[in-house]
Amino acid sequence: MNSQLIDFTIMGDERGSLIALEEHHNVPFDIKRVFYIYGTQEGVPRGQHAHYKTKQLLVAISGSCKVTLDDGKTAITHILNKPNIGLFQDALIWGKMHDFSQDCVLLVFADTYYDDSDYIRDYDKFLEVIK
Repeated sequence: MNSQLIDFTIMGDERGSLIALEEHHNVPFDIKRVFYIYGTQEGVPRGQHAHYKTKQLLVAISGSCKVTLDDGKTAITHILNKPNIGLFQDALIWGKMHDFSQDCVLLVFADTYYDDSDYIRDYDKFLEVIK
């Protein structure tokens, strides 16, 4: 499965910490879109889709959540709970974000602009596409 956790370099001093995210440096693609998810309802998952082309980098900048990535053969659940750790999700990987803490803010970087036709929202169709 083409996904990986990325440990960002923490910079700072006695005043606090800073993490810089830069395309093709610690973000492994061109950044075209940035969005964040917050205020999720308890027990309600997000995502539950794959993309034909889009690659993403997910960072829980506050609180925590779980992200389950599935390549059709193996599903791996990652816990995002540190703002210096990002999870890279490649195209054609089914993703589900779940178990959000009340204070979770999940920041997502994408390498494409929003395009509804890039989404695979049905898991059975996803399995057909990746054959």
